[in-house]
Amino acid sequence: MNCVKCILFLGVVVFSMLGCGVYSPYGAATSGAKTFSVSTFEATHPLVSASSALSISESLVDRVQRQSTLQLASGEAELTFSGRVVGWMVQPINVQGDETASANRVTITVDVIYTNHLDESLSFQRKFNRFIDVPSSSDLFSIEDEIAKEVGELLSLDIFNASLGNW
Repeated sequence: MNCVKCILFLGVVVFSMLGCGVYSPYGAATSGAKTFSVSTFEATHPLVSASSALSISESLVDRVQRQSTLQLASGEAELTFSGRVVGWMVQPINVQGDETASANRVTITVDVIYTNHLDESLSFQRKFNRFIDVPSSSDLFSIEDEIAKEVGELLSLDIFNASLGNW
């Protein structure tokens, strides 16, 4: 009797998975694409260094490779990402009674162009921004690379979800 229940349960599971279409263990909607490319983001804001822009680009490459089956292409690709770092804003936060800020909020904004060469209707140009809070005692210029890396991880998640996220 237990064997019959197991077979029925497995049958229901298989049938429900077939009803969902193509199953992707990564949750990426690739439109059938097999390759992607990411052009190094340009540092167009005066406070952004070339290494920070490169770090954000590399975060996006890492994210797509980790969360999809797409292969990084050195030449032409079916899905392409390019962009510019257009904003780097520092704002004091957590102002204390003596009117000093205990932290600074660093917000980075990128303007991303995503092109899906297989389905142009999925392509877009859009701005994304994310922030982190840094202690006010920190020298922001000396930790710029760490800030770009941390915010780049957050930005890459947003860009991935907007372009390939199957939500």
